[in-house]
Amino acid sequence: MNGFSLSKRLHAILDNKQQIKHMEKGCFLFQESTPASDLYYILKGKVELSKVVPDGRELTIRICSENDLVGETVLFSPNPKYMVNAKMLEDGTVAVISKEALEGKIASDSHLAVEMMTWLSAQNRKNQAKFRDMLLHGKKGALYSTLIRLSNSHGTEVEDGKVINLPFTNQELANFCGTSREVVNRMLAQLRKNNVISIKKGRITILDLDYLKQEIDCENCPIEICTID
Repeated sequence: MNGFSLSKRLHAILDNKQQIKHMEKGCFLFQESTPASDLYYILKGKVELSKVVPDGRELTIRICSENDLVGETVLFSPNPKYMVNAKMLEDGTVAVISKEALEGKIASDSHLAVEMMTWLSAQNRKNQAKFRDMLLHGKKGALYSTLIRLSNSHGTEVEDGKVINLPFTNQELANFCGTSREVVNRMLAQLRKNNVISIKKGRITILDLDYLKQEIDCENCPIEICTID
């Protein structure tokens, strides 16, 4: 396997040209608490996975893109329901994979089972790292670690730092942190004042990545773990 990405064998199984769906921006692949019978392999576009908490706030968990698999948490679960919402952030294309069919292939192929377990383990490690930062360092840890992960997943090196190529509103960043837009506004303003970041047309450039890492006691996880997808 290449890092913690899906293997070529898994790609071949998931890239099912017989069940292709073209999805428009804003459409849902699935919604929280609805019966789950399919998984979705992203061929093109970006998908946001999020969860709505009881007080109405939205927590963004992942942003998935080409060659990612979403809905994997329902595998080998009896009468499963989706645990999150999956919404298209842009127009895209997905392959629809039957949960039952994929389970059959995994159960009959031990090598494929090991590959899937390796990939699922990596997803769990990513989630654990995100929740660790939120629990140990609160709202600051959530925002700082989100900026670091966004730079690893969607960043490009520039002369004065690393620019995150996707534009985000402060509300969208707040959704990653499970907090309010006002709180994120204040933290971003302080980071700009301290020359840790700059923002132009919604795109954030991280000028001092080491500062963000030091503030959250970064454990220098492998780059494959420290991503937003």
